[in-house]
Amino acid sequence: MNDHDRARTASRRPRPARRALLCCAVLLSLAVPASAMAAETTMVKLIRGLIASGALKPEDGQALLVQAEAEAAAAQRGTAGGPASSGGVALEAGDVRVPYVPQSVRDGIRDEVRQDVMAQAKAEGWAAPNEVAEWTKRIKVTGDMRVRSESRFYSERNSDIETNWASVNAGSGFDTNNNTNLQLPPLLNTRQDRRNLWRIRARLGIEAMIGEHTTAGVRLASGSSNGPVSTTEQLGGGLGKKDVWLDQAWLAYSPADWVTVRGGRFGNPFWTSDTLFSNDLNFDGLAANLRYDIADDLGLFGNLAVVPLEYTSDSAPSQSRVKTPNENKWLSGAQVGVNWRFNDDNSLRAALGYYDFKNISGRLSSPCALYAGAVGCDTDWSRPAFMQKGNTLMLIRDIARNPLDPANTPTTQYVGLASAFRLATFNLRWDTQLAQDIGMRLDADYIRNLAYDKQAMFARANNGIVNNYGAGGSASIDTFRSGDTAWMLQATFGATELKEKGQWQALLGYKRIEADALPDAYNDPNFHLGGTNARGYYVGGAYALDARSWISGKWMAAKEVSGPPLSIDVFQLEFNTGF
Repeated sequence: MNDHDRARTASRRPRPARRALLCCAVLLSLAVPASAMAAETTMVKLIRGLIASGALKPEDGQALLVQAEAEAAAAQRGTAGGPASSGGVALEAGDVRVPYVPQSVRDGIRDEVRQDVMAQAKAEGWAAPNEVAEWTKRIKVTGDMRVRSESRFYSERNSDIETNWASVNAGSGFDTNNNTNLQLPPLLNTRQDRRNLWRIRARLGIEAMIGEHTTAGVRLASGSSNGPVSTTEQLGGGLGKKDVWLDQAWLAYSPADWVTVRGGRFGNPFWTSDTLFSNDLNFDGLAANLRYDIADDLGLFGNLAVVPLEYTSDSAPSQSRVKTPNENKWLSGAQVGVNWRFNDDNSLRAALGYYDFKNISGRLSSPCALYAGAVGCDTDWSRPAFMQKGNTLMLIRDIARNPLDPANTPTTQYVGLASAFRLATFNLRWDTQLAQDIGMRLDADYIRNLAYDKQAMFARANNGIVNNYGAGGSASIDTFRSGDTAWMLQATFGATELKEKGQWQALLGYKRIEADALPDAYNDPNFHLGGTNARGYYVGGAYALDARSWISGKWMAAKEVSGPPLSIDVFQLEFNTGF
């Protein structure tokens, strides 16, 4: 701030200045030399000026004025007739006459000065050294850090031919013609253990209260890739630096206490388990969260979201004058639920949900003459942008053969999802208290894919389904093995959240996820290393070493529901902290 600005600011604060002037006047009146008759006269003029300016109330000023005029007259008499007397006592040279100021006047002046000065100090933040600027009180910083040692154990009886279809789709495809390609497709590791993989996760977020109803948030996170289900970064890699990603960026508006609308990239707006959506998964789009309390112990809630999963590329195919039509992929979800606390030790939460994944199934292309120089086929957009493993897959290219050499025409393929997905879900949670400081939480999750139809899948694929057949069987609809159901049960004992030193937690759970019960792209990447077509149990425990800091261990033992054998056990030992 320059001198001109400071001068303007000072001019806008007359009241503290007038109060200070009034204080000076009072102090002068408390110490006037007996011989200074001119000072008494000046004091009378000063009091009258303060009354005229409004700095001094008329009734208070009049009392001071009467006293000052009396003292001035007494001083004049004393000067004319020698040493003056006051109450029979003569004043010698150097003595000070102390006029009387009513206590009510002094108290009023003191209080008014204090109020004005403190108001100015609070507004400018200069009177209290521990105070901070007002805008900083509307900022909240959150974050967490995790260090993990992870080991993966594979059965020797596992199938050693598990195609990595995610790698096929991310690359230039795979030639399925044995006459032109003798190489195997990319394969997953299914038999070699991986021990003691050190991994980290770091997240740092800021939330700001912009106004009474508006909030904004931004969060950064680690991650080995831009995949949606994990923010875990694997260490090593020649000690190279690690990546940081924009994990969240959103605006929220709450026009009333019972509703919040959020847009951008934000956390899971639904209440679900990691059987359906990974705990690290964030959503793009628009969401609304609603709640209504019927009574102190009973309330309803609802969640809605519209999520763009993938947009059609503007330039695809890049070397063709005819571009792909608009074929965007969407998720529309709705959930309603109830919270019921029926006594001090017991509460229940339940919710029904519906999730419609639009346009995510694969589509068979029109005849595609790759041999004649075509740069792609017209349904290449239908392959998923991200996938884990488990879903039934279909070849999406109808490749035309070279009439001059049909047997030796390369047939480079991509794959898409053979099933459609419209999910109905039911979530249930019961919290109870077993003893002092020992609670128990039971969670249940049930998912059903209402769009699952084996006949429709084979018709959509024109019999081009490439996986989920019975072990050792031929590729036909009779040997096809899949399913439309997933469920989870979990029991947690101890503290449900570890916030204080000494708290502990133990858990035990079981999952069963059939191949096409849900899209394999978005669920927990740890159990069976992610995806569907998995079943098994998990156990774990945690102990808080400090406030908001804990160590934990978890063992997950899982294998396939159907198809070729694939058993994967995962052990994780972690140190976590959050703020």
